[in-house]
Amino acid sequence: QVQLVESGGGLVQPGGSLRLSCAASGITFSIYGVGWYRQAPGKKRELVATITSIGTRDYADSVKGRFTISRDNAKNMVYLQMNSLKPEDTAVYYCHAYRVSDYWGQGTQVTVSS
Repeated sequence: QVQLVESGGGLVQPGGSLRLSCAASGITFSIYGVGWYRQAPGKKRELVATITSIGTRDYADSVKGRFTISRDNAKNMVYLQMNSLKPEDTAVYYCHAYRVSDYWGQGTQVTVSS
């Protein structure tokens, strides 16, 4: 059974930082591309960042220079370091693994507010 479990969300003030983690199980993690998406209330789910199986990264323009995606294949983990957070970053953040099939986590809430 494939599972992606996110953690690390929470409430943070504008300008603060959070690190999201996603633990994968049930797949050969190293051969999957993985990424983070987010969905704010009333909005469509949008891509935040991805990292391929060989480490190529891509980011949404809105987070470039502030967010960093990384992965640890030995631990079956993917991370999203989020710095200089803004209120518009508030959303539920989802972990996503893709290859022939794709899988989603249950999401973790990030709220940026003073």
